[in-house]
Amino acid sequence: MKAGKLRHFIREMTLLADAHGEREEEMLDGGRSLLAALVAEDDWLPEACAQPDERRYMQYLLHCDPLERFSVVSFVWGPGQMTPVHDHLTWGLIGMLRGAEEGERYAPGRPPTLIGRDRLERGEIEAVSPRLGDIHRVRNAFDDRVSISIHVYGGNIGAISRHVFEPTSGDPKAFISGYANASVPNVWGRDS
Repeated sequence: MKAGKLRHFIREMTLLADAHGEREEEMLDGGRSLLAALVAEDDWLPEACAQPDERRYMQYLLHCDPLERFSVVSFVWGPGQMTPVHDHLTWGLIGMLRGAEEGERYAPGRPPTLIGRDRLERGEIEAVSPRLGDIHRVRNAFDDRVSISIHVYGGNIGAISRHVFEPTSGDPKAFISGYANASVPNVWGRDS
């Protein structure tokens, strides 16, 4: 693993958070180019944070800012795996590292209303937030291989109480996603 790339990304996101704090628009604008540079190369993700599970998609914590201003996560999608319709309640950036994702965007309501479909290809970046549109469902675009996306959220996403929405009624159900890994990668060594 070339830890220096992830370490550089974390350092730059920390400086961005220091400068712009809670200002979503500035965090999304500045974070977009940083994430695009990170996912432009596919030689830095620790193998332990790239492992699929045949039962469900995996969410691996790569870094959480000590003040919980942002977190960096790898999502590993087994063939055909999909999320339920859910929200985030914070800003987020999604960068496609390997494969592709298909997403459905929803407007709030009971039930949430489908308003669009998107496909995120390798190297592309997408933003979500309560201001821009926060409710979606995502799936691996491939039924025969793994896809991996890197997400940056405006908080410790694994600890934020969010919602999944019951498909017919749209009733929200609170959930906290947590993380699949028990420890985060050591990006602070100087071997790379």
